[in-house]
Amino acid sequence: MNLRQDDLANRLEQPLAPLWVVHGNELLVLEAADAIRAAARRQGFDERETLVVDASFRWDALMLAAGNLSLFGGSRLIDLRIPTGKPGRDGGDILQRYAAAPPADVLTLITLPVLDWQTRKTAWYKALSETGVTIEYETPPRERLPAWIAHRLGAQGQSASAETLEFIADHVEGNLLAAQQEIRKLGLLHGEGELAQAEVEAAVLNVARYDINMLRQALLEGDPARCVRLLDGLRGEDAPPPLVLWAFASEIRALATLRGGSDKGQALPALFKAERIFDPARQRTLRAALARLARPTLQAALLHAARIDRMIKGLVRGELWDEFQHLALRLCGRKL
Repeated sequence: MNLRQDDLANRLEQPLAPLWVVHGNELLVLEAADAIRAAARRQGFDERETLVVDASFRWDALMLAAGNLSLFGGSRLIDLRIPTGKPGRDGGDILQRYAAAPPADVLTLITLPVLDWQTRKTAWYKALSETGVTIEYETPPRERLPAWIAHRLGAQGQSASAETLEFIADHVEGNLLAAQQEIRKLGLLHGEGELAQAEVEAAVLNVARYDINMLRQALLEGDPARCVRLLDGLRGEDAPPPLVLWAFASEIRALATLRGGSDKGQALPALFKAERIFDPARQRTLRAALARLARPTLQAALLHAARIDRMIKGLVRGELWDEFQHLALRLCGRKL
């Protein structure tokens, strides 16, 4: 059964199910797993065996752990961690068998990273989901990040203005682990009550993880300020220009293909299927971008990207990062 993340605390007050599967954002999964382990201790699962799936892991270790008798005759917790989210063929087969007959007097906790749509369709994941309690922890989108930070500050008796929350969000975007560290640091540096903007600016480090996927998302959403900020961050981190250009070109080509088919009367669901775009969130952002961008704009963007490619190869002169910003503004619907 699927469980909403907000319902976990209440569910842990009840007798625990024998199998738990937690996947998603690293920080949120860690916190949920800690809560489940604490609840297990309260309910008499006094022994714990931790198994980490790596290159040298042998899957028969899971079956052996499940079959071992408790040293003290009590209940045990098997803490199975799959950092890659890919158990492989042997692991998948064993997980299916394990889900079909969970061992008695054993609570099994399986933690996984963010799972793609292909993994969610595997037989082993379906078997675990049907048998156990499954919780997915999604990373809060940028627009909800200030509220997430406010909630965390509130838990330690602190608050901040909307402007201050936006400042923190800008500096920890894409890195919830760093965000939590900064929030805890504010708790140590300052007492309870409202935090002043100057206090936060002095304490918060610029730990945003400026990555290519965030730039692609901002381009589709048509957010010019965020695009410029991400490009500045990528430039400061010496991101390879060909990789940045790939981010632009891949989205422009996808949009141009969808726009061409749509203009010919083809339905978007069929086009998404043909282009193997199955993620619902990505489909929504592509729909929004298509509503904003006409064929001439996308054709001009393709030519612009080709010019940047020639600049990277030294065939054309120009300021490369300025051109990236101009191309971003074009895709955001801003006149150049």
